[in-house]
Amino acid sequence: MNRWRTLLTEGRHPDSEALDTMTSEEVVTLLLEEDKRGLDAALAQREQIAQAASWAAEALEAGGSIVFAGAGTSGRLGILEAAECPPTFGSEPEQIRAQMAGGEDAVFRAKEGAEDREGQGREAVTELGADDLLIGLSASSVTRYVQGALLQARGQGARTVLLTCAAADELAEAADLVIGLATGPEILTGSTRLKAGSATKAALNAITTAAMVRLGKTYDNLMVDLRPGSAKLEDRALRIIEEAAEVSAEEAVQLHLAANGNVKVAILMGKLEISAFKARDRLEAAGGHLRKALDG
Repeated sequence: MNRWRTLLTEGRHPDSEALDTMTSEEVVTLLLEEDKRGLDAALAQREQIAQAASWAAEALEAGGSIVFAGAGTSGRLGILEAAECPPTFGSEPEQIRAQMAGGEDAVFRAKEGAEDREGQGREAVTELGADDLLIGLSASSVTRYVQGALLQARGQGARTVLLTCAAADELAEAADLVIGLATGPEILTGSTRLKAGSATKAALNAITTAAMVRLGKTYDNLMVDLRPGSAKLEDRALRIIEEAAEVSAEEAVQLHLAANGNVKVAILMGKLEISAFKARDRLEAAGGHLRKALDG
């Protein structure tokens, strides 16, 4: 028996066996109901996801990096997660990165067969070390590229996480931590860009967001380390200053300018009525945590 035949993600879903005879609304309903089940599967792994978030925060605190490695949909989700962190949390691009089977070309056009190259997975993570965290993304759990990356990173002393939609209890040796999202068979058999992809993205959102909360990248539920690289984000930055510092819209603009665009510094200036110089010193002494800086 080959290794794919028994995979949960390759099973046939009993509710969609007559998929081609259903109306569009029936198909859509099935797909969205299954997505909800996928999110429930992610919630059931909240302890493991929280552990991965803690490791992610520890890696960044130590000056290391977080690397996502995957193929196909899983690889693209890793790239999406890495790309979204700098504008949201002010992280540097090299701190949170992604490697994908087949390279950059595979992001936009599928490269079937790239996922089977264990050696390329190994080569993709040769720079990782003890301060780093590798998160392997494989819905099926048997992707050779991801297995190679995990083995290589582990051998170099990096912490490793496998985020998969397979049964975790059968994969204990695959990584230091295995997050097994029991999403089960897809409405379209084997198409893990569906429910498995939704559950994987939810888990990745939770890992990076929880890690950034721990690192002081938020204040209340505000993204105080955002990079205002667009008109929308510029407006958001000003509204954050206005709300957190409890100042008028006009004062928020002046504080933002005086803080040279640093939202945390602007909030400290407005809240404590101090200079930009003193606000920066206070923030640095608090390790970048705005709440600690406000509390002194």
